[in-house]
Amino acid sequence: MTVEQNVLQQHSQKHQQTLLNQLREVTGTTDIQLLQQALQVSNGDVAEAVAFLTEKNSKVPQQDETTYYQTSQVASDRYISVGSQADTNVIDLTGDDKDDLQRAIALSLEESSRAFRETGITDEEQAISRVLEASIAENKASLKRTHTEVWSDSPNPHDRKRIDSCPVGLKNVGNTCWFSAVIQSLFNLLEFQRLVLNYSPPARVLDLPRNQKEHRNLPFMQELRNLFSLMVGSKRKYVDPSRAVEILKDAFKSSESQQQDVSEFTHKLLDWLEDAFQMKAEEDSVGEKPKNPMVELFYGRFLAVGVLEGKKFENTEMFGQYPLQVNGFKDLHECLEAAMVEGEIESLHSAENSARSGQEHWFTELPPVLTFELSRFEFNQALGRPEKIHNKLEFPSMLYMDRYMDRNREITRIKREEIRRLKEHLTVLQQRLERYLSYGSGPKRFPLADVLQYAMEFASSKPVCTSPVEDIDTSAPPGGTTGQQLPPPSSTAEPDSVPPQESSGPASAPVAVPPAAQQQRVPVHKPFTQSRLPPDLPMHPAPRHITEEELRVLEGCLHRWRSEVENDTRDLQGSITRIHRTIELMYSDKSMMQVPYRLHAVLVHEGQANAGHYWAYIYDPHQRCWMKYNDISVTKSSWEELVRDSFGGYRNASAYCLMYINDKKPFLIEEEFDKETGQILSGMDKLPPDLKQYVKEDNEQFDKEIEEWDAMQARKAQQEKLALAAAAASAAPSSTSTSTSSPQPMSIESSPPDNTVAQQDPEYLEQPSPTGDFKHLQEDTERAISRAAAEQEDRSPEVLLNAAIKLEYARLLRFAQEDTPPELDYRLHHVIVYFIQNEAPKKILERTLLTQFADRNLAFDERCKSIMQVARVKLDLIKPEEVNMDEYEMWHQDYRNFRETTVLMVTGLELFQKSNYVEALMYLIYSYQYNRELLLKGLYRGHDEELLGYHRRECLLKLNEQAAAMFESGEEPEVGTGLGIMNELVVPCIPLLLAQEAEKDLLAVEDMRNRWCSYLGQEMEANLQEKLTDFLPKLLDCSTEIKSFHDPPKLPSYSTLELCERFGRIMAAVGRAPGEGR
Repeated sequence: MTVEQNVLQQHSQKHQQTLLNQLREVTGTTDIQLLQQALQVSNGDVAEAVAFLTEKNSKVPQQDETTYYQTSQVASDRYISVGSQADTNVIDLTGDDKDDLQRAIALSLEESSRAFRETGITDEEQAISRVLEASIAENKASLKRTHTEVWSDSPNPHDRKRIDSCPVGLKNVGNTCWFSAVIQSLFNLLEFQRLVLNYSPPARVLDLPRNQKEHRNLPFMQELRNLFSLMVGSKRKYVDPSRAVEILKDAFKSSESQQQDVSEFTHKLLDWLEDAFQMKAEEDSVGEKPKNPMVELFYGRFLAVGVLEGKKFENTEMFGQYPLQVNGFKDLHECLEAAMVEGEIESLHSAENSARSGQEHWFTELPPVLTFELSRFEFNQALGRPEKIHNKLEFPSMLYMDRYMDRNREITRIKREEIRRLKEHLTVLQQRLERYLSYGSGPKRFPLADVLQYAMEFASSKPVCTSPVEDIDTSAPPGGTTGQQLPPPSSTAEPDSVPPQESSGPASAPVAVPPAAQQQRVPVHKPFTQSRLPPDLPMHPAPRHITEEELRVLEGCLHRWRSEVENDTRDLQGSITRIHRTIELMYSDKSMMQVPYRLHAVLVHEGQANAGHYWAYIYDPHQRCWMKYNDISVTKSSWEELVRDSFGGYRNASAYCLMYINDKKPFLIEEEFDKETGQILSGMDKLPPDLKQYVKEDNEQFDKEIEEWDAMQARKAQQEKLALAAAAASAAPSSTSTSTSSPQPMSIESSPPDNTVAQQDPEYLEQPSPTGDFKHLQEDTERAISRAAAEQEDRSPEVLLNAAIKLEYARLLRFAQEDTPPELDYRLHHVIVYFIQNEAPKKILERTLLTQFADRNLAFDERCKSIMQVARVKLDLIKPEEVNMDEYEMWHQDYRNFRETTVLMVTGLELFQKSNYVEALMYLIYSYQYNRELLLKGLYRGHDEELLGYHRRECLLKLNEQAAAMFESGEEPEVGTGLGIMNELVVPCIPLLLAQEAEKDLLAVEDMRNRWCSYLGQEMEANLQEKLTDFLPKLLDCSTEIKSFHDPPKLPSYSTLELCERFGRIMAAVGRAPGEGR
C-alpha cells in the first residue's frame, strides 16, 4: 500500500470514528455495535442515524450490557479512547416532541461538521484547547491577585539555583501540573529525550509551512526542544514552560475555558509529535516506507479474535495508550484480563455457529514504552456530573506480559480455564468457610467453634440457685447475715477506712474484731465502685438441673463437635490458601516470564473529578531510587511512598497513568556515549549546537541576575552597617555608656560583635539604665554581692567578685535543675539557666556571668563600683584563644531566638484564646518554625513542639471553617472574604503541614480539602462554581515546596518580668497539647 493510500485509509477511518464519537455523545448510547448499525442503516447520514437510535431507544428499554467494540471498523484509531465526557449541554432524549429534537440534533451536527470542514479542527482538539485556555487564563489572572508573592518566584535567585546535577523542575504557570507530570515522564525516557533534542524540521517547510498541522506542530517542537535543553543544562532549579503551553493554546483558537480530561492531552500530544516526526521521516526516506520513531517507540499491535452475531472475525489493530477499567478489580493483571476478553467467548473455542458475540485481544507486537491509561473517572448519569473512582488498585514494579501475547495464546487459554475452575472451587470453599465463621439464623452471627465453647462453659457452670430472682431477700443484706440489721447511714463506716482484705471476699484473712465492730462492718456490694462481685453472686448463668451423667455426655459431645468444627475450619482455610497460591504461581514458570516490562513512571492525580493536582513518580536507574516530580519540586522518594499515593484509597490520590518500559531494551534509559572518546555525554554535551547556545544565553542571564542580587545585598549590608555605626556614635554618652545594643531584647537582627567589651555584651545583660526590662538583673547581681560580702572576711573587690559569681551560679544552677510546671520556665528569667540546661561550654558560662557583673549600672556605691571595675578588667584580659567569640555570640544569638520564639508563641496563643484566628495564625506559624529550628540543636533549646503544633493546626482548621461558612453563605462580600482567607492565609501554610508528614497534620489537611471538595457535588450559582473551580487546584496542590511567604509579624516589646508573667498565664490557660484528637 502506498503512502497516499495509507493516508486516505486513515483519514476515512478517523472520520468514521469521529461520527461514532458524535453519536455516542449526542444519544448517550455506549453500545458500539448499535452505533455502527445505525451508521450502516443511514449510509453515514448522522441525522438519520440519530433518528434510528432515538426510535430504537423509545421501543426497547436500555439495558446495562457489556460494551463490545468492533475493532474491524476502527482500525486506524491508535488510541482506544475511554472516559471522554460529553459536553455539558446535554440533550434530553426522553421528551415527547421527537421531530423538534431530531431537527435540533441534526442542526448541531451540521454545525460541528461545517466547523471541521472549515478549520480542520476536531471536537477533541477543541476540548484540548479548552484545557490550555484555562491554564493560560489562570496564569494571566494570577498576575492580578492582591498577594502575588504567595505564588511568585522567590526574589532571591539563590533559592532558585540548581544544586549540582539535580533534576530540573517545571514551574506551574497556572493549573499546568498535568503538563509537568506528562513532560517529565517523557523527558526521563532518554531515548525520547534524544529524539526531541536532535529533531530538525524538514527542509521544505523551513520557509513556508504547507498546512495548519505544520503551522501548529513545528513551532511546538521547537519550544519542546528549548524546554528539554533547559531541563538538561540549566543552572536554574526549575524552568518556565509557558512558551510551549502558549504554542499549544494558539494552535486551536478556542475562546472557551472548560477543563477536560487530562488523558486527552496526552493522546493529542503524542499525535502532534507523531505528525512532526512523520514529516521528517517522509523527507528522509526516498523510495522506502517511512519509519516514524514515535510510532516505533509508543505504538504496538494486537490481534482481535472474536465472534459477532455468530460470525467469526480476526483483525490486527494498532494501539498507543491502552485503556483499563479500574472499577471492580484489585490489581493490574485483573484489569488486563478483563480488557483482553470482552463478552461471551465460549463460542470462540467451539465449532458451533453460535449467535453469541465476544472477542479476545492478543498482543502481537508490544511497544518499547507500554502505557496503561487507568480509567478512574466515570460519568454519573443520575447526578449529571463526572465522579472519580477512589478504589485501590495494585500494580507491580515488574510486569510480565507473556500471558497476553498471541504466541502464547493456547497455553494462556489453558491456564485461564484452569484458573476459572480453581476460582469456582474457591468460591464454594469460601461459602462453606463462611458458614462456619458466621453461624446462626438471626441478625447476629458468631463463629461456630465459639458457639460450642460458650455452650460447654454454660453446661459446666455449677448451679447456685433455682431462679435468678428467688434468692434475693430484700430484708437481709446480700452478704448472707440475715439476722443482722443494716446500720443507719450515720454509723456506716467510710469505704476508705475499711482495709482491702475486708472487702475482698474469700481472700480475706480472719481478723479479730469486737462484736460491735462486726455489727457495723457489714459487707455491702457497690456495683459502681467495687471491682469484684461478692462470692455468692454467680459470674455466669448456669443450668438449674443437670445430672452428672447428663453433664458428662454433653461435655463429651461438645468437646468432640468443637474439635470437628476447628479441624474443618483449618482444612477449609488451608485449601483456600493453597488455591490462592496456585493461582498466584500459575504464570511463574520461566516460559511465561520472557517479556518483562519495568515500571518507569506513575502519573498521580489527587482530588475529585472536577479539580485536582497532578504529579509523577519516575524511576532513576542510575541512582536506583524513585524520584517525585511535583512541579518545581523534585525530591527523592521511595516505593512505599509511591504505593501510598498511587494505589488509591488514601487521601483521594491515585495513579491514572502507568508507563512501563521493555526491560530487555536498555537503550530506552541508557546515556549516550561520545563516539570518539567513549565517554558518557552529560549536561551541555548532550545538546546540538543551536540548543547549546540557547541554554548558554539563559544561564548567562541567570548568572547576571545572581550577580545583581549579590551586589544589591552587599549595598544593603553596607548601608545597615553605616546606619548602626552612626546610631551608636550618636547614642553613646562620652563617659558612662558603652552599650550599643537595642533596647528591645527580641530583635533577631543583631550586629556581629566587635572587639570592644561593650559591643560583646549581650543586650539582656547590660542596659543604659537600671529601670525597665533588666532592673531585676541588677537586683540579682547586687544581692549576690551583698551575700558574698556577708560571708567573706576578705573584702577585697577581686575576692568578692569571685564569691558573688559562685553564689549567683549556684542560685541559677538550682533553677536549671528544678522540676517546674509548664507555666514556670526559668530559662526566661536568666540566660545562664538556658545555657546550663543546654550544656553550654564552661568558658561561655564564665564570660556571661562576668559580663553581668561588669555592668556599669552597678556603680551606685563604692563596693559595687569596685567589683564592676574588676570584672571589666578581667573581661579585657581574656585572650581571643581562651574564648571563641564566634561561639559565644552564637550561644547568645540562640538565646535571643529563644526569647523571640517565646514572644511569638505567647502572642499567638493569647490571640487564639480570644478566637482572633486571623491575627494568631502568623504568630503560631513563625513560632512553630523558629521553635523547630531551635529543637534541632537540642531538646531544651525550645518549647513543647506538640503544643505549638496543636494550636497551629487548630488555628488553620478554625480559619478553614470560617472561610467555608462564608462561602456557603453565597453572599458576594462574604464569599470573597472567605476565599481571601484561604488564598492568603490557609493555602500558603499547607506545605508547612505536609513537609514533616506528621499524621495529625496530614489528617487536618485532608479534613480541609474534603470540606471544599464536598461542594463539587452541590448545586450552586455559576459564579460560585467558577470561583470554586479556580480555587481547588491551589488547595489540592501537594507540593511541599515552601514558596515566598508573609513577613514575620511585628513583635511586642516585653520586659523579662512581663514576658514571664504572660507566659505563665497563657500556659496555665491552655495547658499541654491534648494527647488525642487531630
